[in-house]
Formats: sequence, C-alpha cells, structure tokens
Amino acid sequence: MPTTETFRIPKHTRHVSTARQRLRKALSDWGVEDERAELATLLANELVTNAVTHCRVPYAQVRVILTLHGTELLLEVSDPDRDRLPRLHASAPDEEGGRGLALVAALADSWGCRQERYAKCVWARWETLVPGAADT
Repeated sequence: MPTTETFRIPKHTRHVSTARQRLRKALSDWGVEDERAELATLLANELVTNAVTHCRVPYAQVRVILTLHGTELLLEVSDPDRDRLPRLHASAPDEEGGRGLALVAALADSWGCRQERYAKCVWARWETLVPGAADT
C-alpha cells in the first residue's frame, strides 16, 4: 500500500522552503534518509520552484504530492496554469536559470508532464532502495 504526503503552498518563491521542509519530514518519517532524501529534496526544489516561478495564474496554489510505493518514489507538482507545459531547453553557460528540468531529467529515472482538467502536473519518478520499503 503506498504512503503519500500531499499539501499545497501559495505560489510564491518564499514558500519553496516550506515545501522542502514538509517533504524532508515525510521522507524521514518513512525512513528515507541520506543521499536518497537529498535527491528527493533537490528534485522537489526544482519542480516547485518552476511551478511558483512560471505559473501565470494570480493567487494560485501549488499542489505537491510525494508517494512512496515499495522502493519507488513519485513526486508530482501541479499548478493551475494548465496550458504552459514545461520543456527542456539548452541553457547558455552565462544564463542564471533554465537548468531545473535538465537536472530533473538527469537525476530521475523518468519524468514528464500532463494536462489535467484544471491544472498541469509535472512529475518525476525514481527508485530509492529503502531498507524494508518493499513491505510498505
């Protein structure tokens, strides 16, 4: 049976740290620690930052869902700007941003995005070999 942590944050960059803290706590509660927790936190930071930075819907909220199912973690980040799907692009060396999705693509086993009825969701999935997690 999967274990899930779901929450929403206001669409503002100052709330990205709140998302990281909530995810770290959930991961710790599930026994996901060390570099596995760091990877999850890094991927969450990139996807949540993209959502709060690029969503054009005023006063929106970003929904974050982290699910542990066996040894697999699935991170889903949704915002209501459903028609602006993210895309990978090559960033110039002197650009300050634009590398978040490339980082997610490099570190996750798989990632993607989908349009939902009222939102878009960007997701990343990866294996985390948590001792005893197969029983979760």
